[in-house]
Parts: sequence; structure tokens; C-alpha cells
Amino acid sequence: MADAKKYVYGLGRRKAATATARLYAGKGGMTINGKQALDYLSGNKTYLAEVTDPLAIAGKQKDYDITIVVKGGGLAGQVDAIKLAISKALVLEAPDLRPMLKKAGLTSRDPREKERKKYGLRSARKKEQFSKR
Repeated sequence: MADAKKYVYGLGRRKAATATARLYAGKGGMTINGKQALDYLSGNKTYLAEVTDPLAIAGKQKDYDITIVVKGGGLAGQVDAIKLAISKALVLEAPDLRPMLKKAGLTSRDPREKERKKYGLRSARKKEQFSKR
């Protein structure tokens, strides 16, 4: 059996998306669901820059190879989930990075989710137009 590589694990959630990140010692490669990061993000460099924010703030872009598995939600929610997962993994690896990442707002989950539709209404809170007569 091949010897297992050591990695650090992080879990991130946002809206309906859940991402798990594994940080291996490496040269800076990133795969999301088995694809290269830029391919998975449809060539959107803004999303790629957002995903790599925690690494850029910590100054460790070239220190880790990252494999990410992400499920659920849309692309924007997935990007935020990935960002949180990488941040949590970095904090586990090097706890001294926590204040820096916390100041940048990368260590806390955004709890906002879509509110369910209620019966008798058009959507979660929208009502039918009131008619006086």
C-alpha cells in the first residue's frame, strides 16, 4: 500500500454549498472536484482570486497543493464555502495566522440562507397586492 500523504483538513459552508479542503505540502496547485481550479470556475479570474485570498493574506500561495470537494449551491456560494474551508485549514496548520485571517473576515461563516416560501404568499414574504374595493 502506498504511504498516505499528510494533509490538513478544513470544512466551509455558505448558503446551500459545502466545501472540504485538504492542504498538502506542495507547489501551489489547486483542484476543485477533480478539475483545475480555473476550469471549474468557468475561467472566471475574479472567483479564482477570491478563492486564493486566504493563501495570499497568509503569504503561502506556493506552499500547498490543495484538493477541494464542493457540493450544492451555485458558483458564488461554492466560492465562499471554499474560501472558508481553506481559511480553517490554514488556522489548523498555523494558529498564528488566525488574527490576520480574522481581521480580513475569512474565519467566520456567513449564516444567511434562503428563507422558505410560506403558504398564502407569493414568496417568503411577498403578499398579493391589497385591493381596497
